[in-house]
Amino acid sequence: MSTKDLTRTVEDRLTDSPASRFWQELFRNSGYFPIALILLELLVEGLEYLANPDLYILIPAVLVQTYILTRWTHLSAWRRFLGNLAAPGLYALGEVSFEGLAFFQSPYHVPYLIFALIIGLLQAAQSRERNLWNDSLLLLENVVRAEIIFALYVAVEVTANPAQTISLTEFFADGSHRFLALVVFLLGLSAGVANVNAQRFSLLLRETAGQLKVYSEWLLGRDLLGRALDDPNSMRLSRQKRTILFADIRGFTGWSESHSPEEVASLVNRYYATVEATFGRYRVVKFKFTADEAMAVFLEADEAVRAALDLRLQCERILNRHGLGAGIGLHTGQVVEGLLGSPQLRFYDALGDTVNTANRIEKSAASGEVWISEGVFSHLNSRVPVDEPQFITVKGKDQPVRVYRILT
Repeated sequence: MSTKDLTRTVEDRLTDSPASRFWQELFRNSGYFPIALILLELLVEGLEYLANPDLYILIPAVLVQTYILTRWTHLSAWRRFLGNLAAPGLYALGEVSFEGLAFFQSPYHVPYLIFALIIGLLQAAQSRERNLWNDSLLLLENVVRAEIIFALYVAVEVTANPAQTISLTEFFADGSHRFLALVVFLLGLSAGVANVNAQRFSLLLRETAGQLKVYSEWLLGRDLLGRALDDPNSMRLSRQKRTILFADIRGFTGWSESHSPEEVASLVNRYYATVEATFGRYRVVKFKFTADEAMAVFLEADEAVRAALDLRLQCERILNRHGLGAGIGLHTGQVVEGLLGSPQLRFYDALGDTVNTANRIEKSAASGEVWISEGVFSHLNSRVPVDEPQFITVKGKDQPVRVYRILT
């Protein structure tokens, strides 16, 4: 899996997918009135409604609106308002082309436009923050949406029982009408309260998940965190071929003795930020700091060398002004890689002779130098200008290690 894919894995777990947002928008908002209208038409006209062109204009119009509002979720309130008018607008245009102005004489069509307008205004007035104003608007939006059912029922009654719908007084004289009006209002209120609580909990969950993501990335790094979420088994200890990079500030101990702790901390923080920003441009499995030393694990030797040259350049910009520099060493070989530690405390690391050898090579590099082992040199796919090979003595090895100094 690529670095980009691993990063996307983390982000996707903190946000809804486009498909999820589409279905939520369809059934929570855009499709609410059309679904109720289709069911009503089926009850009134029966299966004959399926042969009516209305149905085949309404459904595509709703899907278009759903798609628009899914894409415009995080854009301006004005676009959100216009998006809510897309389906009724397209539906009206399509129907007028068949029926003419008689379309507006239907007791079902005008309410569609009115409700879309009201809901669009209520959504446009809401911001992304959760406060009393936005909660009140969201509550009112749910009540208005619930009233769609009552409005369609009234439209049916106007056609079926005109004597009972002469006036509001006459209409509500019927106990069943009062019951339905009250129940619909209370259901809308109940749905609104539940939606407000769900929105508040969702916001809290996202904030908490975002904080945990940051803390986890501090320990694992973004790529390893993505890998762990995608496949927990990938974190188990296993033997892998890796290129290990070590970088260390030359003369740092002596410089620290002549500067205040605050100055030392400031330089170290800038050094850490520089290393992190540099490694962020490459496919790094994991990197870590120990005082003024940085270690990184790379998948490929070419990538590691490019990162080393970039890191040398970036470190020169912040260290040279203090009379300091960084020495860098790399080695390629087999490591044991994965989670280490107790059941209560674990960390990801790479261990083995390859790591120790890379560290010894780095110790031999002078300020501003990048040294690579024969193992790195033999795995490079692109030509890198190097000096004549040298041999260094590495603690724990019987034979000297062949290394090259990169000339660029």
